[in-house]
Amino acid sequence: MRASIFFTPFLLLAACDKQPTPAPQPAASATPEPEAGKLDITHRGKAMAASVFTAPDGKPVTLAAFKGKPVLVNLWATWCGPCVKEMPSLDRLAKRGAGKLTVLVVNQTDKADAIAIWWAPRQFTMLKPYRDEDGKLGFDFESGVLPTTVLYDADGKEVWRIVGGMDWDGEKAKELLAGVLG
Repeated sequence: MRASIFFTPFLLLAACDKQPTPAPQPAASATPEPEAGKLDITHRGKAMAASVFTAPDGKPVTLAAFKGKPVLVNLWATWCGPCVKEMPSLDRLAKRGAGKLTVLVVNQTDKADAIAIWWAPRQFTMLKPYRDEDGKLGFDFESGVLPTTVLYDADGKEVWRIVGGMDWDGEKAKELLAGVLG
């Protein structure tokens, strides 16, 4: 009887290692991948977060410093695939929106040196690397997902947010930003 006490847990643990046979992958489609970001308007009218983060010059800054025209705030990280993928289209959006829209990309969690190494070869013409090593804005945004992008109006009130990656050159983005970019 005593031997079964020792063998039973071993047998249970051995069974936990069995993996089901993976299902076959669907065939590749010729249609382009749809935009993954989800529009969220549940925070509409909410005031800008007051958390302090770091400007590219190393000085502390808050979102309130950007009031006066619409601000698009993108939370990202160097290790986040969708974040990295959308960054070039955010740079082009910043160029299209120059004078009408401020586009801020605020890194979450990465240290300054890691951001600098990642940033240097990309040669963005409009974006600057803001950082929030403690992820305070991420907590303020209550999204839990990177990337998360929030549009604030000129008065600092949230208009909408996109949770997940987005093609900022695509039709969905053009529709969402039509009122801002004209």
